[in-house]
Formats: sequence, C-alpha cells, structure tokens
Amino acid sequence: MATLQNIRSKGPLLVIVIGLALFAFIAGDAWKVLQPHQSHDVGEVNGDALSATEYQAMVEEFTDVMKFSRRVNSLTDEQTNQVKDEVWRTFVNNKLLEKEAKKLGLTVSKTEIQSIIDAGVHPLLQQTPFVNQQTGAFDKDMLKKFLVDYSKLDRKQIPAQYLEEYDATYKFWSYMEKTLIQSRLAEKYQALISKSLFSNPVEAQDAFDARVNQMDLMLAAVPYSSIVDSTIVVKESELKELYDKKKEQFRQYVETRDIKYIDVQVTASPEDRAAIEKEVGEYAEQLAGAENDYTSFIRSSGSEQPYTDLYYNKTAFPRDVVARLDSAVVGKVYGPYYNSADNTINSFKVIAKTAAADSIQYSQIQVVTEDAAKTRTLADSIYNAIKGGADFTELAKRYNQTGESNWISSANYEKAQLDGDNLKYISAINNLGVNETANVALGQANIILKVTDKKAVKDKYKVAVIKRTVDFSKETYNKAYNEFSQFIAANPTMDKVVANAEEAGYRLLDRNDLYSSEHGIAGIRGTKDALKWAFSAKPGDVSGLYECGESDRMLVVTLVGVTPEGYRSLKQVQDQLRAEIIKDKKAEKIMENMKAANATSFDQYKAIANVVTDSIKHVTFAAPAYVPALRSSEPLIGAYASVAELNKLSAPIKGNAGVFVLQLYAKDKLNETFDVKSEEATLENMHARMAGRVMNDLYLKGEVKDTRYLFF
Repeated sequence: MATLQNIRSKGPLLVIVIGLALFAFIAGDAWKVLQPHQSHDVGEVNGDALSATEYQAMVEEFTDVMKFSRRVNSLTDEQTNQVKDEVWRTFVNNKLLEKEAKKLGLTVSKTEIQSIIDAGVHPLLQQTPFVNQQTGAFDKDMLKKFLVDYSKLDRKQIPAQYLEEYDATYKFWSYMEKTLIQSRLAEKYQALISKSLFSNPVEAQDAFDARVNQMDLMLAAVPYSSIVDSTIVVKESELKELYDKKKEQFRQYVETRDIKYIDVQVTASPEDRAAIEKEVGEYAEQLAGAENDYTSFIRSSGSEQPYTDLYYNKTAFPRDVVARLDSAVVGKVYGPYYNSADNTINSFKVIAKTAAADSIQYSQIQVVTEDAAKTRTLADSIYNAIKGGADFTELAKRYNQTGESNWISSANYEKAQLDGDNLKYISAINNLGVNETANVALGQANIILKVTDKKAVKDKYKVAVIKRTVDFSKETYNKAYNEFSQFIAANPTMDKVVANAEEAGYRLLDRNDLYSSEHGIAGIRGTKDALKWAFSAKPGDVSGLYECGESDRMLVVTLVGVTPEGYRSLKQVQDQLRAEIIKDKKAEKIMENMKAANATSFDQYKAIANVVTDSIKHVTFAAPAYVPALRSSEPLIGAYASVAELNKLSAPIKGNAGVFVLQLYAKDKLNETFDVKSEEATLENMHARMAGRVMNDLYLKGEVKDTRYLFF
C-alpha cells in the first residue's frame, strides 16, 4: 500500500483520496459492441485470422490503458475509434514482423527486456507511473517494489478502492511490458535492414557537394497556362498507351466504393425558438425571486450550465456570461438574450461576489475501517488529537499515509460537475482558514483536512445560469422525417435521386473511394450501418433512411460504383492521364515555338510571346528550386545548375509548370569543411528512415484482410 501511495504522490496532483474519484465524473465503459459468444473473424494477416472475440479483448485492454494513462473513466467516440484503429494497426504490424523474424531467427529474451528495464532509458518506460518526479527518469526500484507489494496483496483486507487502483496499475504495466517486447523485436528487425544500407566516401562527397555548391541563375519561361486546354486534342489511343505505361501506379490494394448521399440536418423552426424564448423568460422571472436552493432550480429549468454552490473565477462560466458579468448587478437577473455562438437562449443571476484565494495548500488523512460507526469513532479520535496539538504528519504516518501537503486550485474542479461528497469535500477545503482543521464525513470514509496556506486572491462569483439550446421540437423533426421518407419512397433508384434531389430542396453530395475501415460516412456520427450497407449494395441501389448524428440528422445513400482490388480502370484515372498528356503536348508546342523564334541569347528569349522571367539565387542540387514567376517547384533547375557553365544559355527544358531556359551567372560555396564520417552518418540515417518503409512492403505482401466494419 505504501508503494502505491508513493507512486501516486510522485505523479500529477490527484487531489482526492483513492477511491473517492473526485475528478472522474463520467461513468461507464465507452462502448460494448459484441456479445461474448460471437466468433466471427474481423480480419487476417498472412492467413492468420483474428476473431471478433480476440479483437474485442484487445480493444478493451488498450481502452483500459488509455483510461489509466489519461485518468478518465471513459473515452469519447472519437477516442474509441482511434483505439480500435491502433489495436488493428498493432496487430497487423506484429503479425507481419513475427513472420519475418521467425525466418531470420530473431527473438527477444527475458534477459534483454530486463536489461532494458534496468537501463531505464527506453521511451516506453517514461510513459509508466514509475518515473521519479525529481529526476524525470524511470525508477526501476519503484517498479520492483510495486510488483512485490502487488504479489503479496491480501485481497480480503485491502479496501476496494486501493485494490482497484493496484489492479489498474498492474494491468497497465503488463501491457507496457508486452509492448516493450514487441517494440524490441521491431527495433532489431529495423536495425538489421538499416545496417545493410550503408554509405561510402564517394556518396558522401556527392552529398556534400550537392548541399554546399550554390548557383545564381536567370530563367525565362513560357508557362503551360498560356495555352488554353481546349486547344489541345487528346486521343483515346493516347490515353490507353499512357495508362498501360503507368498501370502499376494505379494498383488498388483494397476495395473501395463510390457513393452519393443526402445528409439532412434538422434545425429548430421559428416556432421552436419562440417557445424556448418564452420558457426561458418564465424561468428568468422565477429566478429573480429565488433566494436559495439554486442547484435544484437551475436543474429544473433544463439549463445546460449546472449551478454549483461555490465561488468560481470568471473563466469557469460560459463566454457569453463572462462578457456580461461586469454590467450585471448582484442579486438581479440579466436577460433573457440570444447567443449565436452556441445557439442558446440565456439568462443569469449574479448571486454573490467575493475576493477569495485561488490556490489552497492542504493535508489530509483518510480514515476507513470495517464499518461506518468505527470509522466515525476513529476519525473523531484523530481529529480531537490534532485539535489538542498532535502533529498532523506523524498521525498520518501512524495510519500508513504521508500526510504531505498538496496544492489545489480552482482549475482542478471548476469545469467539473460537483455534487454530493465531491462538493462537500471541495467546499470544506475552500471554507477552512489557514491552519484550521475539519473532520469531513464522505460516504464510507472520513477525511481529516488541514489547510496550511492560501494564495492568489482573485475576484470570484456565484452565478446561476439558465442556458437553453434553441433545439428543434418533436413536431419539427417528425415533419422533416416524413418529408424525407416520402422523397426516398418516390425516388427508389439512383437516377431518380440524382434527378430530383435539388428540386426537392436536398443537396446531393459525392464521396469517392470510401473504405470499409472508416467508422462511418462523411464523419457523421452513427452512420456505421450506412457504411455496412454501402459495402453490401450493388451499383444503383438506394438505401433506406438512416437516423444519425446527435439524433438530429438523417441520411440516404446510393451506391455509384465499386472499385475492386486490383487496378483502377482507365475511366477512373483518365482525367489524371489527360492532364499529363495535355501538359506534354503544350511543352512540345512551346518548344516548337521557341525553335521557330531562333533565339540564341537570354534577351532574345525574353522577347518571345507569353514569356515570364525570374532570377533565382542559392540553387543547389540537393533541393528543388521554387520559381515565383511560375509558382512552382522545379527540381530540374538544380540538376541543370549543378553541371552548367557560367554565362552559357541552356536548351529549352520541360518543367512542371512550363518550358524554360536557364543562364548561370554566379557560383558560390558554403563555408563548410568536408567531414566524410559526418556525411556518411547523415546518409546512413537517411537510409535507415527509408528502411522504415519496409513495413509497407510487408503489408502489401501480407494478404491483409480487414472486415472489422461487419462487427464493430
């Protein structure tokens, strides 16, 4: 228990006692999506299948790790989706790596892992709770002591709150230890690949010269934009020829789908707004006469801003309230008024204003025994002893606690919804004077509190706020639902949806290359079923109506086409190919015009129609030059400049944004000394980064199948 107390005291401020969970206000798991008896596979790698049950267990494990590291009780939908994707990515990478490592005989021994832990410098170790806050380094002794204490836990005697924290810490460490093994295996494999890519003195000299040799030159260019696209004819045979030449670039590794969809978002009608304004006005009149129990009154008003009977800084209140606080009178009601920033009708009453400390230093002793009566008796005894002059810290140590001082500021609780024991606890700390002590009964425990210092006095307020969103009524939603349903029923085919959407007042949207690995459509919450439909439908099909978003949106989807695994069709990439052919033909035409002009000097090129000129300095072979006149990056400029002779005009060069000629007028060299070892080391690091791309190659060969969308 002392170990856990030490770990927690060295971490970020966790203000309340273990188990009271003062700052964990959101209860419940983020999601439960699959019944344990299901055994479908969610994907496979190199023929090794991952069952839905296994995947769910992995997701729940990583979810617990995320909740522990962030000190929260649940994750948002977005965070949960990130967890799912990270778990899948890790599974795929580990499976790919395991196969290669097995071929090569690469393993990670327990001795290696222990050596990593003993060294304490691996980045993963810095993410554990076992970090010495004074040195900022991983402390292996903290870990060892925790593991010893955990193995000796008496689960029948230790309080449930402590046991829960011990178990969470142990699960977190078990996950990190497993990740260390996987990480070490990946490091060894990457090292094997990267060490096979070495440099040499010749490459080092070339890299050095490419970086330090700089050139200044003049450029005269005819932009491709000077020729209208419609004047260029592209034949189907030319498209086909270029497609065949570049076909590998159009390889499709995963099936995708193209859809059109209508997203209807329901908003409040003028009648809805008027009704809410009237209701807020009535509550505002009642608020003016209220004198106590503002918590219950504000709750009954349906306000999105709960009332807490504590003095808060201005920053704790909504921005629209803060903007009006200085003009509000204590005891008077301000509003109602509309705030467009959050689409709300508002009214508020400044109940009181005072100057109070924003930071408070305090110590505490938690008192918990086998029953409430004995807890109260022991707490009273400790409290009376302190009041009689006993040393607070010494008494705390007698009950296996440090009694050390902590600081709490309003920032720790102002954004949270405080009630019950949480409110009682914070109120006690705020209401105590310096060197005053209190015995606070909280649920199953008592807390002996002592405030030792206060500082940072600020103006603070008690404000009761009525904040109501201008939301649509049930009638408004039903009307929108019925109208959209009728539209879908009257347009059962894709052609009819496309033809009639605009006339019916709906906006038809496109989404190409929709992947099954996404978590919905167009980032709209609650569209997972629509995604599943899209991957089971046939081109031309129209879905039913999906209710989604925050119960405020409706969606219909029609499948336009399927791009199967393999190669994208010529039709799908013809615009890209046509643009490339048009550019090449423009380049040919410009070069012909340049040849016809018979220009032999830079000044003569400047006289050609549509020419733009520029002067570019400090050009190197190592980096592409940016040409402001063309608004384009042009790698060929550096290549030419690195071998060009001074004051010699180049032949026309086909660039990214136009055809240009160059004339070098100055050469220079950075004042650097060639260090072959340093250059080789830089190149080897670059090669090592390139070696990291090997995982992409393994993925393409790994026959990875991802069907998570069917279940999750």
